[in-house]
Amino acid sequence: MSSSLRNFLITRIFLTIPMIWILITMVFIVMRILPGDPIRSQLGPKVSEEQAMALRERLGLNRPLYVQYFDFLWKMVTLDFGTALTQGERPIIDELGEKLPATIELTVPAMIFTAIFGIVSGAYAAEKRKKTIDYGIRLFSIAVYSIPIFFMGLVFQIIFSVRIPILPLAGRMDTLMMTNFRPITHFYVLDSILQGNWAAFRSCISHLILPSLTLGLALTGVFIRLTRVNMIEMLQADFITAGRARGLPERRLVYKHALRNTFIPILTLIGLQFAILLAGAVLTETTFSWPGMGRYLVDRIELRDYTAVQATIGVFAFFVAIISLAMDFLYAFIDPRIRY
Repeated sequence: MSSSLRNFLITRIFLTIPMIWILITMVFIVMRILPGDPIRSQLGPKVSEEQAMALRERLGLNRPLYVQYFDFLWKMVTLDFGTALTQGERPIIDELGEKLPATIELTVPAMIFTAIFGIVSGAYAAEKRKKTIDYGIRLFSIAVYSIPIFFMGLVFQIIFSVRIPILPLAGRMDTLMMTNFRPITHFYVLDSILQGNWAAFRSCISHLILPSLTLGLALTGVFIRLTRVNMIEMLQADFITAGRARGLPERRLVYKHALRNTFIPILTLIGLQFAILLAGAVLTETTFSWPGMGRYLVDRIELRDYTAVQATIGVFAFFVAIISLAMDFLYAFIDPRIRY
């Protein structure tokens, strides 16, 4: 690793720390300026003042605001989120330990499909510019971007689960298989492989296809249009013209030289969209009854579960910062000019 790359990475790591601090501070502020009393919303309007005060004391909400803030920061660092108001005495970290793997298991295949299909389709449309296939790909990108994600999910459910019942309607695994399945990491696909339970593996994959395809298609149009625009500009560059003059194959010029030089804006979009997928999979999770973080967050908001909402948003903020840091690493690796 060169000294310039090493210095760039160290600088970005140190800059990520205040970014995470700002994000979780905003979470703290927003949760305390929202209208309503989360204690009385949980205990009911007829609860006695003694019971409300006892719960406030247990949660530390009766202490000065600055004390609550530093206590909140310490708990975020130590991953001590306390217990959810609506889940009895079960620690929130246990809840998130089950929900977060489900969301990651859904969004990673969706992001891989989105990036590969969108980039390849956009590059092909640029290669066939102003031809019938180019117009077809552009219309497809507009259509999939315009269709609401929940509507697309419902259509897929009707077609592939009701009319042609080849894929499961909802959930992460067949209910009957859950009795003999012991989650280890709560990544069901990985756990089924580790246990050698191939029936469970097939069930997990079949349940994953429709929601990940729905989530992936929703963002494919953005990648197609971005890749196409940047590829058209790159195919008019001088070094591509020089390559054609030397007799290099057009496919090699398009998919090796031109596509490689368009990766910076594409990587930027991948980082942003993956963060959006991770935090915004709630519509897909709700449509397919997928027990992930997005659905968990909406349920806790509806129940006014103060502590669970605060912890969940904080975890989302942390992952957005980590994804941003990873994208910066890739930028510096691909384009040395960014390091200086």
